[in-house]
Amino acid sequence: MVFNVKKFIITTDTTCDLPQEYLIQHNIKLLPLYYSFSGTVYGDKNELSSKDFYAKMRGGAMPTTMAVNPDSAREVFTGLLEEGYDILHIAFSSGLSGSCSVAVTVARELCEEKPEVKITVIDSLCASLGEGLLVHKAAELKESGKTMEEIADWLEQNKLNLCHVFTVDDLHHLHRGGRVSKATAIIGTLINVKPVLHVDNEGHLIPLENARGRKKSLITLVDNMEKRIDGFQNNIVFISHGDCEEDAKFVAAQIKERFGIDKCLINCISPTIGSHAGPGTVALFFVGNPR
Repeated sequence: MVFNVKKFIITTDTTCDLPQEYLIQHNIKLLPLYYSFSGTVYGDKNELSSKDFYAKMRGGAMPTTMAVNPDSAREVFTGLLEEGYDILHIAFSSGLSGSCSVAVTVARELCEEKPEVKITVIDSLCASLGEGLLVHKAAELKESGKTMEEIADWLEQNKLNLCHVFTVDDLHHLHRGGRVSKATAIIGTLINVKPVLHVDNEGHLIPLENARGRKKSLITLVDNMEKRIDGFQNNIVFISHGDCEEDAKFVAAQIKERFGIDKCLINCISPTIGSHAGPGTVALFFVGNPR
């Protein structure tokens, strides 16, 4: 007996930081998050290039960010439902944004209005290409023939194995976001301390350790990976950066040299996350021991 399985589509947020060509290739749709400079709102169809965004920050302009707009989420979800899809949405960490809550609310409302449809929202507890790597795993499972329910179960069981480690070049952006004290930002800058942070089980940004100097901080990212990957398969790693691609490539080269992993996806950090981490951020994502 052959059962008809309803088609479904994977959606996520612009904070996943996946390249546009990847999204097109795997038919992944995005909910837009917006940001503003001096009252001018950007995002979705009115987007600054990564170079222009980080140039504004380096010039002293400080952006503000917004969660997913409920009307935007409803518009994207409704359009896909009308095309006949059920929806598996992988949301930006609830520990960093209200976007997941917005998606859950909109999904519930639409499912009440249309009982025949299904929208499943996964709180990724991930950010940037950590969220992107979780989406990548979901896309692989979908393309291997897994059902939406099977993929959702896998994501819930494995999302805490999506490890995030990152470093920033300017402590003052972390201070502005409440991650370090003003005194720590000032003193750390004077003595060239570069913090290494991660994302914990609740999806929050948490300091791990400090490194003296930029190069050492980048190597420390790879050191952290070495501590966590035993017993896990990583045939690809993801690296995102705040307009410092050469530093991201340096990390990729270290990973190839130390672990023999030569497949790596590198992309720029989107404005929503870059607004708080700042130019010069480098983040490494891989599968490993729970955070």
